[in-house]
Amino acid sequence: MKILVLDIGVTNLKIYSTDHPEAVKIPSGPTFTPEKAVKAVQEATAGWAYGGISIGYPGPVVHGKPVHNPANLAPGWVDFDFAKAFGCKVKVINDAAMQALGSYRGGRMLFLGLGTGLGSAFIVDGIVEPMELAHLPYKKGRSFEDHVGAAALERMGKKKWTKSVHDVVEQLKNALQADYVVLGGGNAKRLTALPPGAFAGDNTHAREGGFRMWQTEKQRKSLAAVGD
Repeated sequence: MKILVLDIGVTNLKIYSTDHPEAVKIPSGPTFTPEKAVKAVQEATAGWAYGGISIGYPGPVVHGKPVHNPANLAPGWVDFDFAKAFGCKVKVINDAAMQALGSYRGGRMLFLGLGTGLGSAFIVDGIVEPMELAHLPYKKGRSFEDHVGAAALERMGKKKWTKSVHDVVEQLKNALQADYVVLGGGNAKRLTALPPGAFAGDNTHAREGGFRMWQTEKQRKSLAAVGD
């Protein structure tokens, strides 16, 4: 089955498909509603063949459904029926989890997305678990996100921010007993040296993650056993 992958961001919605590996970008922003998203995607993909859609959503997703509206997009995303709107099967997952799934190379992997905030996901033997680590208390009355998000980079400067990133990666890697950590998100590129046991991710891994969402359990186990 051919798959359409939608990676929804606060600046752009990126579209990939089995037949179109290069991203097609649609501007999003604070007035971007799910209705506008569906219409724009349908117009941009007119004539494309696909039987299912994977959506990476910029917010918590439980049982395949968004539970909060994105902070920097228009409201209306919670309880929106994407399958009905698109007229095909749709799977929704947190955007960090989708990128994590595309970055996965077996074992126990922690994914941390260094962007505006802090995205996170954990994968064990091919099973992905979206996580909300960003707002857990870290130190000085502030959360992990307060120390490694974009606002922290601006407030602290690159040198202190980098030190915080290294410490946060170590703390979370040890707490979850991860074999390795993948650092994604736009600000990961600001690191001149990666923390021990960490590897650089790539935003294009969201595309591969969208495809992997449709893999069978057997295929996931095979990926965990032999890598990719």
